[in-house]
Amino acid sequence: MITQQEPDLNLNHLKLYYGKLFPFADLCRWVSYGNDAKHPGCDQSYMGRREFSFTLVDDIYLRFQSFNNAHELENSVKEKSPVKIDIGPVYSVDPAKRYAYAQSENNVFAPVERELIFDIDMTDYDDVRYCCSGADVCLVCWPLMTIAIKVIDTSLRDDFGFKHVLWVYSGRRGVHCWVCDGKARRLSNEQRGAIADYFRVYKGNENSHKKVSLTGAALHPFLATSYTNVLKDYFEKNLLTGQNLLATEERYEKILSMIPDESIASELRGRWHDSRRSSSAKEDINVVRWEQLKQLLQSGKHKAQGLRRCVEEIVFSFTYPRLDMEVSKHMNHLLKAPFCVHPKTGRVCVPIDPNRCDEFDPTTVPTLSQLIEELNYEGSRSDVDGELNRTSLGHAITLFRSSFLHPLLKVCKEEIENSYNVKLQQSKNSLGW
Repeated sequence: MITQQEPDLNLNHLKLYYGKLFPFADLCRWVSYGNDAKHPGCDQSYMGRREFSFTLVDDIYLRFQSFNNAHELENSVKEKSPVKIDIGPVYSVDPAKRYAYAQSENNVFAPVERELIFDIDMTDYDDVRYCCSGADVCLVCWPLMTIAIKVIDTSLRDDFGFKHVLWVYSGRRGVHCWVCDGKARRLSNEQRGAIADYFRVYKGNENSHKKVSLTGAALHPFLATSYTNVLKDYFEKNLLTGQNLLATEERYEKILSMIPDESIASELRGRWHDSRRSSSAKEDINVVRWEQLKQLLQSGKHKAQGLRRCVEEIVFSFTYPRLDMEVSKHMNHLLKAPFCVHPKTGRVCVPIDPNRCDEFDPTTVPTLSQLIEELNYEGSRSDVDGELNRTSLGHAITLFRSSFLHPLLKVCKEEIENSYNVKLQQSKNSLGW
């Protein structure tokens, strides 16, 4: 289990982490999107219009910090030692100088670019997990995050055509997603809201029995694919037995309450109540009861009643991703930077490979104290990459660079070059007149 708190985040260790291991250059190359080069088509003001936010000890917040390059960011972080670094949007003007533009009509201070972001938190699943609650997470409930990554990542790429998608472990109880394609960064709030609503299926609250309602003659292709390729298998092979969803009366009543036909719910209730003492130890009670429920709901006599969809609704209720919708809908939301150290757990916010997310184990993510021990054991060297490769953070940095940063920057540089050439040609054409 990942417990809620690592005793006393060591600020001296944090300073050493920022001094030796934190990848300032990689982070700034990412959020500059190629505009940190010397190409004449680059927007030299781009990086300086990005908001960074620092949270210091005792919950002191420093909003609207801005930096022109990695060196400035690194110096400020080393000086202030924030326990958290958040990344905000790119504004129309330098956010640190926003008050100077407050009265100007021509330079309205407003966000103009922002990655499309998603925040998925395990606490939103507390009504469907019995192993943990609140901030605690274990390997029994973590598959809920794996499901979310698989479902959302596949749709972002296949349905929306995005290519540059970064998944990051939050350091404690969830995952963050950054969609970094140019067309994603330039989406309006309304467009972001439309994409967020596309993913919205879970609409109930803690007082409603039926939190998912799948209407229509057939499932939307995205939902049908998610159900067939991800949700069904994870529900039946992981969550059903791992969470003992039908093992006790209290738990199976929760599922029976989702069945709209009371006669079927009563029949199943009777069977399960009578079978408590007679069930075979060789058969998992959850599997047996789930098969009985499916057989009854999906039998021919109930097809006309539309109850076949009820099985899918139950699976969706327990497995489908639960997004913090407001984070995705608005450009001005902050999100924690990758490679921060979570102040409550001491774990580093490392990238997750969506193609191998079922192998990700949050309990083995490097902690601050572990990294410092590794540095001390190996001794100090001057080159940063050398120190990175001697710690368990090295693999995470390599993954970030090879699978995300390098492909992204290649495309960004091509876009800058193409845009510059178009403007150059337009300028020549106008002069020709």
